[in-house]
Amino acid sequence: MNSKATYNVAIVGATGAVGQTITKILEDRNFPIDTLKLLSSSRSAGKKVKFKDQEITIEEATTESFNGIDIALFSAGGSISEKLASSAVESGAVVVDNTSAFRMDEKVPLIVPEVNPEDIEQHEGIIANPNCSTIQMVAALKPIQEAFGLSRVIVSTYQAVSGAGAEACDELKEQSKDYLDNKNLGANLLPVKGDKKHYPIAFNALPQIDMFDESGYTLEELKMVNETKKIMHAPDLSVAATCVRLPFFTSHAESIYIEVEDDSLEVSDIWNVLKEAQGVILEDDPENQIYPTPLSAANKDEVFVGRVRKDLDRPNGFHFWVVADNLIKGAALNTVQIAEHIIKK
Repeated sequence: MNSKATYNVAIVGATGAVGQTITKILEDRNFPIDTLKLLSSSRSAGKKVKFKDQEITIEEATTESFNGIDIALFSAGGSISEKLASSAVESGAVVVDNTSAFRMDEKVPLIVPEVNPEDIEQHEGIIANPNCSTIQMVAALKPIQEAFGLSRVIVSTYQAVSGAGAEACDELKEQSKDYLDNKNLGANLLPVKGDKKHYPIAFNALPQIDMFDESGYTLEELKMVNETKKIMHAPDLSVAATCVRLPFFTSHAESIYIEVEDDSLEVSDIWNVLKEAQGVILEDDPENQIYPTPLSAANKDEVFVGRVRKDLDRPNGFHFWVVADNLIKGAALNTVQIAEHIIKK
């Protein structure tokens, strides 16, 4: 793609939570747009969305939608990306895909701009946006890896229901109301759309995000393992994850244990690195009860880190707490930041 003053941009999945947030961030960050095309399913075609001083009509996404488009931002599910991304590339667009469709493809760079922006140049038309929980973790891990080396990562996540979409948020609201109205939800599997079932989310904790595979890990957990190694160019890094859904609406939180290669480090050494890390804010003052929470991170761009402490038994082990807005940095903002790097290059 040639350098230009302004660009023709398409958003696929424009009516979804991430798509709407991408549209807002493009406007807020004054991305240099000539024309903006909003694409969605046939159900949403014809609706109108305001962008700056314009009113844009949503169109149905088809293989013919990308003529003249420079950058296509996809966030409509993996099956849609698999169906339409190649058409966008063939039309001359660079695709930034926010689904899992291409993340582990060897020819597709997987990008967190604060971590591995140099990999953007390797794209062949498609750039992948990582999983939301992976993005915030590697933003905190990368500066530590560069400064001190990194040999092991164990993460447990506490993920907001918005990560499962608007329907999951509605479900939490309805179940919470029923529970507070003394309607017994029970503890058994509940039917949801189609033939799927899951346990109630209100006042509960679900140690399953996505499906299990034969290893006993969920696909969400395997995403964190495999994506972390790819982004950080560390195929031998030991990574393990347990992903849990909790009944709050916004921001994912993570408890992370790491082992570094230098066993002489103190907490202050980790603090000093994180204070200088791009896109990271250190909030760590236990005496004054200062640490990040999902509520405090909501609607913010940065990744927040707190509760850094040394392991009591292993001199090279450290624990810390990471929180970020899953719809902003975990999805929409990271997508737009990739697009910003594309036009800089």
